[in-house]
Amino acid sequence: MDKKQDFPMLMHYKDLVYCDSAATAQKPQMVIDRLTHYYTHMNASVGRGVYALAEQVTTEYEKVREKVAQFIGAQSSQEIIFTRGTTDGINFVATAWGDKNIKAGDEIVVTALEHHSNFVPWQQLALKKQATLKIIPINQDGSFVIKSVSDWITPKTKIVAMTHVSNALGVYNSHLKELVSAAHLVGARVLVDGCQAFGYQPVNVQELGADFYVFSGHKVYGPTGVGVLYIKKSVQFDVPPYQFGGGAVFEVKDESTSFREAPHCYEPGTPPIAQVLGLGAALEYVSACGVINIQRHVAQLCTQFIEGAQSIKSLRILGGVEHLTGSGHLVSFVVKDVHAHDVAAFLDTRGICVRAGHHCAQLVARALNYEASVRVSFAMYNNAHDVTRVLEALAALSA
Repeated sequence: MDKKQDFPMLMHYKDLVYCDSAATAQKPQMVIDRLTHYYTHMNASVGRGVYALAEQVTTEYEKVREKVAQFIGAQSSQEIIFTRGTTDGINFVATAWGDKNIKAGDEIVVTALEHHSNFVPWQQLALKKQATLKIIPINQDGSFVIKSVSDWITPKTKIVAMTHVSNALGVYNSHLKELVSAAHLVGARVLVDGCQAFGYQPVNVQELGADFYVFSGHKVYGPTGVGVLYIKKSVQFDVPPYQFGGGAVFEVKDESTSFREAPHCYEPGTPPIAQVLGLGAALEYVSACGVINIQRHVAQLCTQFIEGAQSIKSLRILGGVEHLTGSGHLVSFVVKDVHAHDVAAFLDTRGICVRAGHHCAQLVARALNYEASVRVSFAMYNNAHDVTRVLEALAALSA
């Protein structure tokens, strides 16, 4: 699979090796075309217009909601709420659900593997509510330090928030289903951050058992400014509207307001219409390529990189190669005596784009004792030649 020809920016910069898709993916032509088509042929608001153009846009907008529901195995499109992105979705839950359901003495469980977006909102909620924040530590290979799940999840636990795939190490959360089951046994809710999983592997929220699942459109070849928050139908009674405004209300009186049913009660104001339509195009593109094919392709590139990197003595891969070989779409590493930013700057002189820093996951960096790392992440538009160029550049840097 080499889909470079579908991505205009990569065809414009033909010598560019883009290996920062975990930060944001490039956009295929059909996504760009969908955005342009909306603004040039369909520009109207959704939900309230009774003229034909507005009704057409509303129909297309809701079709994307149905498409997302099918893509993630949701029971109903009513469980799909459009947000600004993963960070917005997590803050939505921490604010709307958290303010209502967390009280002093309750326990909030997170892991040391989390992106700051799935750590700081829970930390701040715990501080605000005088709840206890419990952080499951990680081993050097990125796995959780869990002797017994009951050490972490107790009758006081109200929510468990955890990643599906680590953005810093690329490792899969192998304890996910175990932790979900333990949480539900004590009546706790579960939020899964699917930002680095969705689009790279099949996702079925019902099989996972997640009460909340979040991801961003721009990491799955869609536009920026749009994401998805899945809220299980049986949990929605416990999640009041997060913000208030037009489109979300049913009736407003002087003394009270009643709200529309989900998902519309959670989406006040004019939504990101063009971005949602663009997300729909991105999902069509991913479907045409096949998620399993994408997963297999990027895993081969990861394996090629890991095997080649082992001959560069100054380079150390983080997270344990046994958890990355044959799976995953990203690899993080450090180069002895060379700061990660300098490595990235050197690669940039060779036309290679990578990410350097702590990747908004300082708990991971602290646990694995590094200040900053270099992250290469692959997508369907990368190929074996791209990996070879990265390895050759790193070998030259280390020579």
